Amino acid sequence: MYKSLTTALLFAVTSTTAVFAEGHMVAGLQVVNGALANADGMSLYTFDPDTADSSACNGPCAVAWPPLFAGADDEDHGEFTIVTRADGSRQWAHDGAPLYFWKNDVEAGDQTGDGVKGVWHLARP
Repeated sequence: MYKSLTTALLFAVTSTTAVFAEGHMVAGLQVVNGALANADGMSLYTFDPDTADSSACNGPCAVAWPPLFAGADDEDHGEFTIVTRADGSRQWAHDGAPLYFWKNDVEAGDQTGDGVKGVWHLARP
């Protein structure tokens, strides 16, 4: 029984790792199945047309691909930065790529948005 519990705990620790930048937890992010995810385990994505200082996904695009919003008091931390969107809201970015959720991911660990239209990709640490 102890071996099973130890194995389960080891798996949990190695498959879900908190993401730190300069010693700070950033927006409650973690790594799930090799990709960045929020604290609830929902996968995050990047969009090829975005730039390091702006999001190209607005309007109906942002309904299908909701941004990972940053709070008013959040600040950049290492490879995690904040971009200001066209509507003035703030969005987290990783390595210069704004981060999004995908409306069709319904459960923690879902990664159904990877490769959509050849321009959406899982955000990798």
